[in-house]
Amino acid sequence: MTVHQTIDRPVFPAETLARMAELYPAEAGLIHHHLPDHPLLSIEALARLGEALPAGAAEYNPGDLPVGIRPEDIPSNGLSIGETIRTIDTNGSWAVLKNIEAIPEYRALLMKLLGELEPVVLPRTGAMLTPQGFIFISSPGSITPFHFDPEHNILLQLRGSKVMHVWPAGDERFAHRIEHERYHSGGHRNLPWQESFRSAAQQVPLAAGDAVLMPVMAPHFVANGDASSISLSITWRSEWSYRESEAHAANAALRRFGIDAAMPPRWPRHARVRSLGWRVARKLRVVK
Repeated sequence: MTVHQTIDRPVFPAETLARMAELYPAEAGLIHHHLPDHPLLSIEALARLGEALPAGAAEYNPGDLPVGIRPEDIPSNGLSIGETIRTIDTNGSWAVLKNIEAIPEYRALLMKLLGELEPVVLPRTGAMLTPQGFIFISSPGSITPFHFDPEHNILLQLRGSKVMHVWPAGDERFAHRIEHERYHSGGHRNLPWQESFRSAAQQVPLAAGDAVLMPVMAPHFVANGDASSISLSITWRSEWSYRESEAHAANAALRRFGIDAAMPPRWPRHARVRSLGWRVARKLRVVK
C-alpha cells in the first residue's frame, strides 16, 4: 500500500488530553477526536488490508451473536474477509483486522496518534510499549460479545454509531480472578455473561468523532447502531500492565498447587513479588 495523507492538525484536541488526564489509566470515559476521513480507512482500503494481512490477523463472523458466547460456539459467516468488509452494509457480520502496524502506512498512522498521547501517558504509566492497532468493521445491529483485553486502549469511532457497555476493571463480580488466570495462561478473551450484570454497566454512546478510553482488562461488550460502523482501536502496553499479566499467570500456577491467591492490585500498586517470581520462573523454565 502506498496511500498517504497528511493530518494537518492534532487528532486529539487539548480538551481531550485534559479529560484523558483525569481518567487514565483507571477509568473508562468518553473523549473526542478529529481524525478526518482518511484513505487508509475507507471500506475498499480496509478490504485490501484484510486480504493483505496474515490469515490469523483477520477475525470475522456473523454479527447477531448473544452478549455471552463461548468462542467455540461462534459460527462462520461463509464469506472471505474481503467479501465481509466490502458488503458490510448488508451481510450482518462483524470483523476485526488485528496488528495493522505490520503494514508501514498503518503503523505510521498509529504512531502519529499515540505520539499525541505521550504527554498524558508517560507521567502515569511510563513508556508506551508494544503499540498495536485494530480496526473493527460492523454491520448494523452487530454485537461484540462480553470480553476483556490486556492493553491500554482508545477506540475511535469513525463511521456509524455504537454503545460501549463497560464494567469496572478488577471487580470480581463481573470477571472473577479465575477468568483472569485462564486468559493470562493462554485462554480466550470472552467472559461468562450473566444478564444481571447489565444494570451495573457504564454505557458510553459513540458517534463519528467520539472515542472511549478503556482501562486494562475492563470487561465490556459493544452494541452497534442501525448503520454499519468503522472503529479504530489504538493500544499500548505499560510496565504496569505487563506486571499485572504476570501476577495473574503466577496465580494460575499457584492454583495448580491448590493455592487460591488474591486478585492482584490495580494501578498504581503492583503485585511485585508475584510478577518478579513469574519472571524468574520463566527464565529458569520452571513454568511455561
